[in-house]
Amino acid sequence: MDASFWFMESAATPMHVGNIGIFDGPGAGFDLAKLQKLIGERIAFVPRYRQRIREVPLQIGRPIWVDDDDFDLLYHVRGLALAKPGSRQQLDELVGRLMSRPLDHTRPLWEMSLISGLADGRFAIVTKTHQAMIDGLMGIDISQVILDGEADISSPISVGSWRPAPEPSGLELLTSALSESIAHPGVALDFARGAIRGVTSIASDFGRKSLSAGAAAVSFAGVAAEPAMHISTLNVPIGADRRLATGDFELELFKNVRRKLGGSVNDIVLAVIAGALRTWLMGRGEPISARSQLRVVVPISTENIGGSSSSIGPVSAFLVDLPLGEPDPVVRLRQISYQLAQYQDVSHLLGAETMINMISYAPPTLHALGARLASNLSSRLYNVAVVNVPGPQHPMYVAGARMIGSYPLMPLPQNQALSISLMSYDGHLCFGVNADRVAIKEVESFMSCLRESLEESTRAANVRGDRHLRAVDQGEVAQ
Repeated sequence: MDASFWFMESAATPMHVGNIGIFDGPGAGFDLAKLQKLIGERIAFVPRYRQRIREVPLQIGRPIWVDDDDFDLLYHVRGLALAKPGSRQQLDELVGRLMSRPLDHTRPLWEMSLISGLADGRFAIVTKTHQAMIDGLMGIDISQVILDGEADISSPISVGSWRPAPEPSGLELLTSALSESIAHPGVALDFARGAIRGVTSIASDFGRKSLSAGAAAVSFAGVAAEPAMHISTLNVPIGADRRLATGDFELELFKNVRRKLGGSVNDIVLAVIAGALRTWLMGRGEPISARSQLRVVVPISTENIGGSSSSIGPVSAFLVDLPLGEPDPVVRLRQISYQLAQYQDVSHLLGAETMINMISYAPPTLHALGARLASNLSSRLYNVAVVNVPGPQHPMYVAGARMIGSYPLMPLPQNQALSISLMSYDGHLCFGVNADRVAIKEVESFMSCLRESLEESTRAANVRGDRHLRAVDQGEVAQ
């Protein structure tokens, strides 16, 4: 999986994930030197962040991680500033430019920027991390190790000094790759045969049938029985430049809709997004009929986004058709809840672990083929990716400064001009929307559509929910 992300990257599709953390400034102040000192004290907890990628000569094996013997912390942790008082829109514009630039492949694949000058004395910490370095919700990111659950925590327990391990020679890399091929001669061949079958066949029961390892590898590269509706605004060739929008919503508002209308918080989130996309696309002149649907891929963990558990379950991918043509927010919610209910059996899910195990010994040429094929055909499978990231429901701090919001940013694959990410944190849902700068010029208006959709759902829940409760009290609802 890591190698797939490495080979998938191109100038127009950098494969790094991002995050914007916004903080209230501590009384003692916060500057670049303090952040660099904190990273220096804690980077040992994420050894990968001092490693870079080394490719095997002739590409007869997968790339490997090697310690960077010239690691330069000051290169990776940088300082930027907005003209005071910086607004949220100005911050989004600056971060959009940061996210447009690929990471340096000759160094460890991450960057962190401290952005000062925000209004009310606030500052932001922006991270960029290549997907090859971190496996979604199950990995550890550099931003996690600098955050504390209390304001007065200083330095962690010392883990000793670091010395880079010697880098293997080209001959050693070749020998190791050949040994791996000899030890597992049938795996790559089986994968190649499975990939060819998967690409040339139609997955007519995708998402409703248990997938074998070979099928899982190409499930996003094959053609679904019913391809996703083409959305001219969203499914277009993209360039390298990005445009971002971020926003905050009270988690309790989503929970209130759930209490009155049923379903899960995830259901409510998708229903609100469906309403926002309906309004937003209609405002852009996209033809929306009564039967219009927009297909989203939703990688989520088994924990609910508003759950109290601190553990994160396995991450799986769902395909959900959002009923854009339905004007009634309650009916939209019912249709989405019904679809997600079909995925309750974990044997019906496409699990990330299955894909990782399947690709374990595939040559890099097959990694590149599968990744690029999936990217090229992704618009036929889905229109938009929506990623829910469960976060802590209590305040987090960096060197005493309280984090007031955390906004995840997901990369764009080919022919996908929009991605939607959200994270639950301390009683809020923090949205991060990433868009192609040329294809979508008014991404900030999508945040307004989200707020209107949530208000619409809240009004409907207040009317229908109260009516439903009265009917229950009067014994008029069939059990």
